[in-house]
Amino acid sequence: MDIGSVQVFDNYMVATFDEGATVTLERAYQIIGISEIHFRDREFGYISLRKNSYAVDPTIYNYLRGLENLKAFAIVSKKEIDMHNFKIEKLFYKKPMEFFIEFENALAWVKKRIKPKKIKDS
Repeated sequence: MDIGSVQVFDNYMVATFDEGATVTLERAYQIIGISEIHFRDREFGYISLRKNSYAVDPTIYNYLRGLENLKAFAIVSKKEIDMHNFKIEKLFYKKPMEFFIEFENALAWVKKRIKPKKIKDS
């Protein structure tokens, strides 16, 4: 991705964006595309690791909200401005979304919200 990186794990993904970047709807579609490839038929969580300052177009949450298998959205930051922005972003997203100062706490919360993939009876 041209404005940051996305790491994909078994049942969650972690995104980090570059300083000064703007996360637009077009860039959100890239993340949605990655999730559709890796988590097509199972639940997953998303962790936004906000090490840098960047802008997020809040309308992307209208589209992320439509991802039925996205069960947890966590934001990790130590910055007060990110906590303020989180309160606004949460109004747009309207699904389970939490703010954390420590990555480990965010990861634990995300993993608790995700059900393991059920094995279908034959």
